[in-house]
Amino acid sequence: MEGRDSSSRHETDPSCGLISVVGTGIGSTENMTPQAVNALAAADVIIGYKTYLDLIPELLVGKEVISSAMMQEVDRCRNSFDIAESGKKVALVSGGDPGIYAMAGLILEIAARRDSRVKIDIVPGIAAVNGCAARLGAPLMHDFAAISLSDLLTPWEVIVKRLEAAATADFVIALYNPKSKKRTEHIVQAREILLSVRDAETPVGIVTAASRENEVIRLTTLDRMLDEDINMQSTVIIGNSTTFSWNGYMITPRGYKDKYTLDRQE
Repeated sequence: MEGRDSSSRHETDPSCGLISVVGTGIGSTENMTPQAVNALAAADVIIGYKTYLDLIPELLVGKEVISSAMMQEVDRCRNSFDIAESGKKVALVSGGDPGIYAMAGLILEIAARRDSRVKIDIVPGIAAVNGCAARLGAPLMHDFAAISLSDLLTPWEVIVKRLEAAATADFVIALYNPKSKKRTEHIVQAREILLSVRDAETPVGIVTAASRENEVIRLTTLDRMLDEDINMQSTVIIGNSTTFSWNGYMITPRGYKDKYTLDRQE
């Protein structure tokens, strides 16, 4: 088996340390990968958004910890490079998976702009989309799209086009950042777009604060989804034309019934 071709990558500077971009999963240490736990244990300095760091206090003991507020992602990345270039090992914490709406892309963008020689490792984590899907049952068994409703970094007009395309293509759709205190209408518009092409009884699963003490799981329909409490800790999964609910589970068939006999043969 051929190995990964990394010949096009810059050589790292042995005098520099390491930046590990660590995905801490969906909210509890039991849902973190061993690789993520080991990366935090090996770090000299742990940097992250305070809300995510507060979820893993037992992994921060004895470490230099630098926490900051929301909207300071660029500063956290720059700080990571400054510290790593001094020879230290840095763990830059992301919730979920660092490569999905998180810090992996930004750290590599900044690395490219700095032409950095710091070694960078991306440590995957359980993303909200699959962590929440597991709470609901099996809603992602067929093709799906993940779309963030936050227009902080993406124009709303672009988000609308993506919603319309995913809706008409009959993707299961996972909505990230569905609603904030100030941004309340995007989830309303997203539902209207989906209702224009999907049945009102399409199953919808809403998982808020997955795996945390205040976790809430709701299974509803597209027509009634706005009756539920939805906030920035929520992930909303909207089924496709084949998705159904049974016994508290949300299920999207993969297509086995069209190829095999699923009923027990007497």
